[in-house]
Amino acid sequence: MAVKYALVAILAVAVTTFALQNTAPTSVLFLVWTLDAVPLAGVVLLAVAAGLVLAGTPLLVTRLRYRSRVRSLEARLTELQTRDATPPRPPSSPHR
Repeated sequence: MAVKYALVAILAVAVTTFALQNTAPTSVLFLVWTLDAVPLAGVVLLAVAAGLVLAGTPLLVTRLRYRSRVRSLEARLTELQTRDATPPRPPSSPHR
């Protein structure tokens, strides 16, 4: 777990360094929109964030679907275990 935190910290330092070193204003053109004097680091970081959201959304939907399936299977397993744990009733004898 400590290795993961160290990697995140290194990545955060790298992103901060990138943002501090790339403050030159640039213009951004997209279809009919034009933005002037936007920091280059802001454009790159916004593009990365948009990519993460676009890539992460299908993964999140899949994960939620699997989680729902696991819950339903666990409930069914509990139901079957409960049913098997109850002793069977003796067969009723016919009245003579």
